[in-house]
Amino acid sequence: MRATFVRHGQSTGNAGQPTSDLVAMPLTPLGVSQAREVACSWRREPTHIVSSPFLRARQTAEPSCVRFPGVPMAIWPIHEFTYLCPANWANTTRAQRRPTVEAYWDRCDPADVDGEGAESFSQVLRRAEAALARLAALPDDAEVFLFSHGQFMQAVRQSVGLAGQSDADKMAQFWPFDQRSPVLNCQKLVLGHRQGQWHVLGEEPLAAPELPALPVDMDAIAAGAAGGRFGRE
Repeated sequence: MRATFVRHGQSTGNAGQPTSDLVAMPLTPLGVSQAREVACSWRREPTHIVSSPFLRARQTAEPSCVRFPGVPMAIWPIHEFTYLCPANWANTTRAQRRPTVEAYWDRCDPADVDGEGAESFSQVLRRAEAALARLAALPDDAEVFLFSHGQFMQAVRQSVGLAGQSDADKMAQFWPFDQRSPVLNCQKLVLGHRQGQWHVLGEEPLAAPELPALPVDMDAIAAGAAGGRFGRE
């Protein structure tokens, strides 16, 4: 089976605007355009479409759902890693949070929970592993598009590439790797599962579609879609 994770399009937090609600943070006009590009880029028809519950991921998924109207969208807990307590950082920008973000990663404690609404690094790894197990249980010919978030996708990558390493070792490698090779808005992480093993098939760039594109009313999508971490959003 084949699973393609897609990071959401540019959010208001990505654009440097203050963040007040991690779940309901919307796409910017550029993010809406990026979501439409993703929908036009698919070269295969999916058997499943999955989204994080966060608004920016659901808005990114919506044009692909319109393109493939016979494929329902399911909501899975593949939302972003929220490692700073949201109540302590409401209405702040990425730049304001940066020193605290760096201090969190410098502590390198996979069990550390910053406060209510935050999760530990070990917890996000368990969510990534659970998503992979859920995917592995699908039929061998499944083609799944998953609309998610940057650091969650990095946790998925670690779960595949660093299987067997401790959470502490994974955490020590996570932040330096994420700074060198961040997952960009609408970047794809393509995984294959065969003979009981996961493999990273690569990063798939946007490409001209082989399937006919459908018209997408992005204004309606942006207006109608309703509703993590404090870091890159």
